[in-house]
Amino acid sequence: MADRSLALKIGIVGYGHLGQFLVERIQREGPEVGLQLAFVWNRNSDKLKDSVPKELIVDNLLDITHRDTDVIVEVCHPQIVKEFGVRFLSHAHFLVGSPSALSDPQLEQELRTAAKQHSKTLYVPSGALWGGQDIQRMNDNGTLRALSIRMSKHPSCFRLTGGLLSDWTEGEGRRVLYHGSVAKLCPIAPNNVNTMAAAAIAASTLGFCGVTGEIVSDTALADYHIVEVEVTGPDGFSVKTVRQNPAKLGAVTGNATYNSFWSSLLVCKGHGGRVFLC
Repeated sequence: MADRSLALKIGIVGYGHLGQFLVERIQREGPEVGLQLAFVWNRNSDKLKDSVPKELIVDNLLDITHRDTDVIVEVCHPQIVKEFGVRFLSHAHFLVGSPSALSDPQLEQELRTAAKQHSKTLYVPSGALWGGQDIQRMNDNGTLRALSIRMSKHPSCFRLTGGLLSDWTEGEGRRVLYHGSVAKLCPIAPNNVNTMAAAAIAASTLGFCGVTGEIVSDTALADYHIVEVEVTGPDGFSVKTVRQNPAKLGAVTGNATYNSFWSSLLVCKGHGGRVFLC
């Protein structure tokens, strides 16, 4: 069992499915892996009362700077990243569960600056992105030429703005909803394309504007999501991966992504004042 006095103190911001998973797992396994809860925040704090000790519930995110915290984990909505991300980094390392927020170039720069200024790490989880570290290595050594990602899901799994998919009917089959830059896609599907956002951050020379994203509604995908990644390098080099991620109807996040996020959290032990894909 890890020394509790040396355990990383984790603050969880958001208590949806992923937030609940992380809180429960830290409570259950934290002592063995060197983690303990510092606080939990949810927009509706009543939801926390039966599962989180009262002393760990934070009602106002402005109060988190009074908590002894090593890593703040956001798992709720890009708007929270926009409003509080810089504040989080002034206090602790920050694992951003909604990296689609960084499609705003001004916010991305503000967060990078805050990480450097306070010597904190802005962690970006790989999520459902397969080969993220390889993409980042190609990016860093100047051999990344192009990157495209297609995400296909049952229409009930999408959370889109502007009623983009409000007219779907069961059995309609496959429909391409968007094809273009990830920068323009993130505001349309902020809760669905965090995998693409992570890829755009790994591929920083291409950025959100240079990475191509496509989302596909497919009523045949009742049991899983599909994530297809194509990486292009010099002299005809290319890699294509297809990830089939089990998921329930209506689920924004595939089952395997929960464990992937947990693995990312275990990496968050400080990597200096920079952005780090984990």
